[in-house]
Amino acid sequence: MPAEGPPVAVTVALVDGMAGAGKTTLAVHWAHQVAHRFPDGALYVNLRGYDPGGAGLAPSYAIQTFLVALGVAPHSVPDGLDAQAALYRSVLADRRVLILLDNARDAEQVRPLLPGTPGCLTVVTSRSRLGALVAGQGAHPITLELPTAAEAREMLVRRLGAARVAAEPEAADDIVGLCAGLPLALAIMAARAAHHPAFRLADIAGELREHHGSLDAFAGDADLDARAVFSWSYRALPTATAELFRRLSLHPGPDLSTASAAALAGVPVRRARALLAELTGANLVTERAPGRFALHDLLRAYATELTELEDGEAELGAALLRLHDHYLRGAHHAAAVLGPFQEMVPLPASVPGSVPVRFADRKQATTWLRTERHVLRAVVAHAADHGHHEHAWRTACALDLYFNRLGYSHDLVEINTIALRAARALDDRVGQAHALRGLGYSAMRLGRGEGLRDLERALALFQEADDSFGEALTRRSLAFQANRSGHHDTAFGHYDRARALYRQLGLRNGEAGVLNEVGWTHILTGDPQQALHGCEQAIALYRETGDTYGLASAEDSVGYALHHLGQYAAAVVRFERAVALYREIGDGYMEADSLRHLGDSHRAADELDAARTAWTQALTLLTDAGHPDADEVREALRGLGGGGGGETADQRESLPAGPSTGSSGGPSVFGVGGSDGGGPSPMAMPRS
Repeated sequence: MPAEGPPVAVTVALVDGMAGAGKTTLAVHWAHQVAHRFPDGALYVNLRGYDPGGAGLAPSYAIQTFLVALGVAPHSVPDGLDAQAALYRSVLADRRVLILLDNARDAEQVRPLLPGTPGCLTVVTSRSRLGALVAGQGAHPITLELPTAAEAREMLVRRLGAARVAAEPEAADDIVGLCAGLPLALAIMAARAAHHPAFRLADIAGELREHHGSLDAFAGDADLDARAVFSWSYRALPTATAELFRRLSLHPGPDLSTASAAALAGVPVRRARALLAELTGANLVTERAPGRFALHDLLRAYATELTELEDGEAELGAALLRLHDHYLRGAHHAAAVLGPFQEMVPLPASVPGSVPVRFADRKQATTWLRTERHVLRAVVAHAADHGHHEHAWRTACALDLYFNRLGYSHDLVEINTIALRAARALDDRVGQAHALRGLGYSAMRLGRGEGLRDLERALALFQEADDSFGEALTRRSLAFQANRSGHHDTAFGHYDRARALYRQLGLRNGEAGVLNEVGWTHILTGDPQQALHGCEQAIALYRETGDTYGLASAEDSVGYALHHLGQYAAAVVRFERAVALYREIGDGYMEADSLRHLGDSHRAADELDAARTAWTQALTLLTDAGHPDADEVREALRGLGGGGGGETADQRESLPAGPSTGSSGGPSVFGVGGSDGGGPSPMAMPRS
């Protein structure tokens, strides 16, 4: 498809070519050129089809993340790949979206991600021809050939300057030949030559020739040439830089931060930053975004082989433990910042050389969690796979608050399943109980029947371990499940026991949380007046403890009860208090939630301008965050129109099915293979 002009009848384009030929660079560059032709945005995912581990990114996970990016609330994503793919196609049916599926391994990995609608264009890159996509889905194949000798020489001219290449034409031709014209190899070689402007090209070609064929793990001649270039560049690195290059191959995510690189190397962050700059300058590492680094899969494979050849098990084990400890402590501190009054599962002893990450405020903690979400998910499995079982289950536990608040129930089911296996490997019954509680609550939110069973098993384990705190948490989850099933008497029973346990432990905030949830239960039973009593008690306790977040939640709940009593003016006062408190904390998600409730009460009171103001503020917050609930607010604003209210009594009574809980929706994510993005931008993929 040309960058300008009428659209063509291609819905799937397949760019194939050997590793390092420049497929991703070409596809991303072209995508940026044509982005204006797709007004509904772009989706990008690195399918990691040729990672050394071999598994690649599961299509189900890619679809889940795409659906959230397209406005589907995370908890509304169905189970099962077929159901997810059907919803994905339905959501894209009337949209014009550009989809880039990078680094695919086979047709099975790609098929579920094809929208199958004429308004969308999907570009697939792969080392393989993927003939099944051509035959079955009518993909238009484009084979990216290696550049000719003249084109490769021109690449050297652009990087080294015409004068330097013209001064040694034979040496330049030798370099092109030794690199087999492979763009990745040429880029690495040129970076080395540019870094040493006094070196003759003939000397560089001679050094490269010495390394030619020194590694033979790859079958193809061009791959051998690339590996010769890698070897030549690697051997030129200082010892510490070379060690970090090898350590980077241990990282399980699609990219990593400077701090996590420091943890792998066991050096301070400042030192890691300097080492990464050397690797970036040598074109052995790419800085995808400020402070986020990635290895090309060929270079990752090369680094993996070097690690196996040059490093001992003790060194690698220590590096992995530092890495897993880094992410555990980061997740734990982020959760503590987001919920400063919640009781946290204690951390194990610190690992020597671990690089902790600290957050000054909620914004920093949230940004880190959003950016590292995909990595954290991988780290839980990675820790378990390498025998660091305690780090695996505790990291999953630390992610519970944030993932639940944003509705990432599918992620929680996955990581808690791994956490349960890890805790069982340790015969840690408390760890098993926490994993089962997280697994059960997430499964329950997804409507899975096994959620109740898992929660009951968690309760039994906490009771056996005489863990009153864990029992109280689990009883609150069981009460939530009972309310969802309409068994309110059962919910009250769980809440009574949880409140008694918190009192025994002296945890006033836990008791306040129970009182607030009891108030919600009274509303569900049709008794908002009784709800006020419990929620006001919660407010008093939260004021005693100084928990601003809890106070905001309880004020929102009181407003919710007053709204159901028809006391809209009083409800407005309470919602305004909640908004102010959430704004003070800096929690934009929950501020938007209370603004929506505030708008509902204004609308019910026929104060349409005030409703419009509240909902507009909520929409701004949700849009900035890429939150899928923004569409609901837009619909509410459209419903106001320009005239009077005309709402029915039922409409005046309508509010969401529960008070402010912090568990609805989540930010849109464009760019699954890298860091979590913000909202729906016209193009959110690697820089071209």
